[in-house]
Amino acid sequence: MKKNTRTNILIALSYSVILIVGMVLGIKFIKDQGFGVKRSPQLASNTDGKLDEILHIINKNYVDDINTDSLQNLPIDSVLHQLDPHSVYLPPSDAQDMTDNLEGNFEGVGIEYYMLNDTMMVTGVVKDGPAFQAGIKLGDKILSIDTTVVSGRNLPKEQLSGRFRGRAGSGVGVTLIHNGTQTPSRLMVTRGKVNISSIDAAYMINAETGYVRISKFGANTDSDFSTAANNLKAKGMKKLILDLRDNGGGYFSAATGLADQFLPENKLIVYTQGKHEPRTDYFSTGNGAFQNGKLAILINENTASASEIVAGAIQDLGRGIIVGRRSFGKGLVQEQFSFGDGSALNLTIARYYTPSGKSIQKSYKKGYDAYKHELDERMMDGELTGDRTSFQDSVEKTEGVTVQQSRKVKISGGIQPDVFVKLDTTGYNKFYASLVSKKILSDYVFNVLTNKYSASFVEQNINIFTINDNDFKDFIGFIQRKNVPIDRYQLYSARNIILNDLKALLCRYYLGDVGYYKAANLNDSAVRQALNNLQ
Repeated sequence: MKKNTRTNILIALSYSVILIVGMVLGIKFIKDQGFGVKRSPQLASNTDGKLDEILHIINKNYVDDINTDSLQNLPIDSVLHQLDPHSVYLPPSDAQDMTDNLEGNFEGVGIEYYMLNDTMMVTGVVKDGPAFQAGIKLGDKILSIDTTVVSGRNLPKEQLSGRFRGRAGSGVGVTLIHNGTQTPSRLMVTRGKVNISSIDAAYMINAETGYVRISKFGANTDSDFSTAANNLKAKGMKKLILDLRDNGGGYFSAATGLADQFLPENKLIVYTQGKHEPRTDYFSTGNGAFQNGKLAILINENTASASEIVAGAIQDLGRGIIVGRRSFGKGLVQEQFSFGDGSALNLTIARYYTPSGKSIQKSYKKGYDAYKHELDERMMDGELTGDRTSFQDSVEKTEGVTVQQSRKVKISGGIQPDVFVKLDTTGYNKFYASLVSKKILSDYVFNVLTNKYSASFVEQNINIFTINDNDFKDFIGFIQRKNVPIDRYQLYSARNIILNDLKALLCRYYLGDVGYYKAANLNDSAVRQALNNLQ
C-alpha cells in the first residue's frame, strides 16, 4: 500500500516546474486540514440534515462571529468557503484516508507498488508487516489479487490499492512472479494492522550531525522522533538538522509534543484562542530527547500548520536556527465533526499564536481563490527565488544560535527563516516537467538501472557514485523508445537535475526513503546552509 506522505521529492520538484511555466496546481494544503482534530459524536447523515447541523456547529464553535442566516440556502462547500480556506467538508473516503494517514496505521498488507509497463511491481515492503511475513519481496511482480487480474489492465489506482485493504485477520490471495524467476507463485497474505512511522528518514549526515525528515504530524510523531533521536545520539549526534519542508501539518498534539523534544521545562510552546475557545497555553515538560544540541530546522513555502508551530517556537525561544524560505502561513486550529455516513466537517475553532504572541496566519480577506494562488504570486514577485531586492535574512548567516535568547522576527504570514535559501530554478523547464508527469524517470530506474546497479553497490557507494554519461545517453534512447518528443536544448539544460533524480530514485528502490534522502541531500543547498550554520 502506498504511503500518502509525499516522500518522493520529485513531487516537490515538479511543483516548482509548474510554478515556473505558469501553470496552476493549486495548494495542497487547502486539503490538509489539520491538526487539532478531535472526534465528535456522529451527526446527521442526509444532505439537508447535514447543512442544518453544519450551520448549528458553526454558530457554536467557529473561531469568529458569523451571520449564518445569510448561508441558509448555499451548498455545503459554498457555506464553508464563506468562512476560511481551511474549513472543509470531507466525503467518507477522504475522511477515512485522513484518519489512516495521521494515525500512522491502517489495516492491509503493507506494500508499496509501481505500475511498470502495466505490471504491478513491488517497490517497498513494510518490515514485519503482513506482506513481508508472507514472503513478498522487493521487485516481485503481482499478476492478480484474489481472482482479479491486475497486471496489463490499466486499472485505476483506487481499484488496485483498495483490493489490499480489508479487515485484520482476513486473507487475500496474491499471484506473483518473484524477482529473478519466471514461474508464477501463489501466496496467501493475512491482512493485519500496518504501522507506518511518521519519520521518513533518520541518519547521520556526518560524524556529529544527524538528519531527521518528517513529512506529517501523526499521532505518534513525538515518540517516533524520540526513538530516532536516541538512536542517532548513540551514534554520536551532537547537532541536528530537522527537515520540515513540504510538511503540511497534522495533529496539534504531535506538534507540541515534537517541540517539547527540544526545550527545557516550562517554556511556552504555543497558545490557542477563539471566540468559543478561551486562551489555552501549552508548555514544555523538560523530558525531551534533544534539549541541548545545536538545532537547525529546514522550512519552505509548503511548510504549514503543525510544522509552523514547531518552527515558530524554536525561533521565538532562540533554541535553534530556521533555514529555507518563508513558510505557508497557516495558524488555524481545526476540530473534526463526523457524520453518520462517515463524512466529516473540519471546522476552524481557534487561532494559534507563537510564544511571542504572533499569529502567523496569512490573510484570506481577498477570498478563497486569491488565498489558493498566493504561492504563485510569491513566485512571480521573486520572493521564492531571491530576486526580490528587499528580502534579507533576519540574522546574519554566520551568527551562532544562543539558547534561551528570544529574538523578534518580522512576519507577514508564515515563519520567516533566519537564513534564506532561494528556490533554484535552473534546469526546471517544460520538458523536464513532462518527463516527471509521464513517469519516464521512474520507468527508466525500474526498467534499466536496477539491472545495472546492485543493492550492495548502491548501499556501499551511495556517497560517491553518480549516474554517468553512458547512463544519460542510454536514458535518451529510452525516451525515444517511449515515443516522447525530445527538446534537446531543454533536455541538456535539465541534465544535472535528471541525473540527481535518477540516483535518488534508485537509492529509494533499494534502501527505502532514507536512501532517497541520503542521495538527494548530497546536492541540497538548504542542507548545506544548515551544516554551515551549525559549525
